[in-house]
Amino acid sequence: QLQASGGGLVQAGGSLRLSCAASGRIFSNNGMSWFRQAPGKEREFVAAISWNGGSTFTAESVKGRFTISRDNIKNTVYLQMNSLKPEDTAVYYCAAARGAQATTNLNNFRAWGKGTLVTVSS
Repeated sequence: QLQASGGGLVQAGGSLRLSCAASGRIFSNNGMSWFRQAPGKEREFVAAISWNGGSTFTAESVKGRFTISRDNIKNTVYLQMNSLKPEDTAVYYCAAARGAQATTNLNNFRAWGKGTLVTVSS
């Protein structure tokens, strides 16, 4: 019900935009978030947005470089990633929160997408 796309190989300093399309009843009333997981590391929070886009949070590691947004007509959430670094290499997952607010807590999500791989070369 959540399909992430837009990953790929990019050079350091480049940009990518990830998309996460939702189907069914998941989306317009739910906060949405992006997480990522690098090889050998735990899944970590990247960015979150409330149901109406009025509230957003980004991790310190990506602040100023990544922007989360959503289009409730298209049932899609986006992650614009600029000034990419090799340490941003990971599988990126979108997730739908149980509630309407933006959340960073891994236990607060009702659905997860399968992930899209982002590889940043140096």
